[in-house]
Amino acid sequence: MTPGPPAAPRRRSVVLMFPGTGAQHPRMAAGLYPHEPVFAAAVDEVLGLLGPVGAEARADWLAAEPVVPMAADTRSAPLLFAVNYAMGRLVESWGVRPDGYLGHSMGEFTAAVLAGVFSLPDAVRLLWARVLMQRTTPPGGMLAVAAAREDLAGYVGGYPGGEVVVAAVNAPRHTVLSGPDGALAEVAARLVADGVTFRALAARSPYHSPALAPLVAPTVELLRPMRLGAPRTPLHSAYTTEELSVATATAPEFWAGQPTAPVLFWPTLDRLLGERDLVLVEAGPAQSLTVIARGHPAVRAGHSEVVATLPPRAKGPEEDRRCVRAARERLLALAGPRVVTPASVHSG
Repeated sequence: MTPGPPAAPRRRSVVLMFPGTGAQHPRMAAGLYPHEPVFAAAVDEVLGLLGPVGAEARADWLAAEPVVPMAADTRSAPLLFAVNYAMGRLVESWGVRPDGYLGHSMGEFTAAVLAGVFSLPDAVRLLWARVLMQRTTPPGGMLAVAAAREDLAGYVGGYPGGEVVVAAVNAPRHTVLSGPDGALAEVAARLVADGVTFRALAARSPYHSPALAPLVAPTVELLRPMRLGAPRTPLHSAYTTEELSVATATAPEFWAGQPTAPVLFWPTLDRLLGERDLVLVEAGPAQSLTVIARGHPAVRAGHSEVVATLPPRAKGPEEDRRCVRAARERLLALAGPRVVTPASVHSG
């Protein structure tokens, strides 16, 4: 009996992940700009919507010595969003159609654009409005603490300088605290005294804390005229830990409240990886989500896999391109090619 043709390899489900504030760094993915037309066009599309501000941000991103550093919110926010969005478009241009999206903090806006909830112009307008509105709130910061959320109960709450809260649960022993400068300094001093390991994140605002509550109402008003659509691809929210329903995805109050809500990345990841085997693709800089996801038991056991598309830090143009080539080869082996329909890739 003549054996039949070998069975086609099983296509693995793909979820694209997009990092949030803190992943940005000087010249992130800059090595792709002259060599990847899809990536470059997507970056230009985002920054073009910001007019002169976007042109200045692009010049600083590509410059060896930028005029305005990446730490400034006028650079970090638009450039991180642009790189995330462009990497998502690049991955999809390879013929890999994601079965879902997952963003961390600001990365959820990128996910929402690719899923069809926001048009790109509306998302960029909202992003820039938040940059400007954040300047009216007290200065603050964030601390990444090597401890479980429940172990930090004694460090959160009211202080003379403001309130400190849990801003993110990234892993079982990776919790982020956030608050105004004075209160956060008191917490940092207590952590040092108690021998708890932590590091300050590259954030100048107390993201995901009550300090940003004044931004919610004006953001709702900004969102009301926007036409929010039902997700065309499952959009997994690290705020609800669930796939967003149409009602939630199209509610202005949900998006407006994100600056004050904690990011529950690990519980969301835990649910996703507990349901099925996945290929998780970090479509953005720094590999912060890759490191977290590779620590999950489902990944360590080999049931699911994580693919990074960019290096963990700027290592030069050739390393950007090498990392992308390796990611493309691995992804096509695991999950593609699969025809990308007009509904799955769009610019808004």
